[in-house]
Amino acid sequence: MKQAAIADGPELTVVDSMLMRRVFHAFAALALLSVAISLGGKWFGHSIAMAGYTDDATVRRVVIGNNVISVPANFIRFDQARRDGIASRLDLYLRYPQMDGYSEAARDDFNHSQDNRTIIFLSFEPQMMSRDMSGRFAPIYSALIVQPGIPGPGGTTVYGFNEKSGYLNEVLVVGNRQGKDPFVARCLSGPSAGQSLAPCERDIHVGDDLSLTYRFPKEFLGDWQALDAAMTAEAERILKPGH
Repeated sequence: MKQAAIADGPELTVVDSMLMRRVFHAFAALALLSVAISLGGKWFGHSIAMAGYTDDATVRRVVIGNNVISVPANFIRFDQARRDGIASRLDLYLRYPQMDGYSEAARDDFNHSQDNRTIIFLSFEPQMMSRDMSGRFAPIYSALIVQPGIPGPGGTTVYGFNEKSGYLNEVLVVGNRQGKDPFVARCLSGPSAGQSLAPCERDIHVGDDLSLTYRFPKEFLGDWQALDAAMTAEAERILKPGH
């Protein structure tokens, strides 16, 4: 019996050792999986919280035609555009009047969680027309509006469009400027205006044959001079023509 027990001993030891190794490996695998899930959850959770935004302030250089636009990534609206290289168009957004991009401090403004609207949307693309919106007033828009207009915010005049103009549910806002073409913006009217985050639109020529279209809340019309000056200055700041 004693010899049989001694003979059986090594076999029992081997079985226990193999079992322990398997248990150890199983727990190790579970631990690694738990860490991976935790890290993945944190990253994915952050991604969901950002909702397409980024607070990355790395400057990206985007080439459109003969122009280089140098702008922080957190100004660029779409993730696939946050890279250096050549593009046919670049869409940005910024907070006005701070003139900054997305950040944790600006999250509520970019998520439009408050009643006040502060975000302006900008698009740079090659010029499609020889005149910008101000230059189109006399030869084009003046023939499409209904006279007389009505007084608007900031000393502007608001005109409705005639039925044949093609601009349904829109009005034209015009501000006179001494010695220059007038400030001109098209704005949505009626219920659609209240549902839009940026119902007004204006385009200006910038850089080397580029057009900048910026869309903004109608509340900014009351200070249209400062708004237009800020957009022009921002374009000059980030844009380097003659690439």
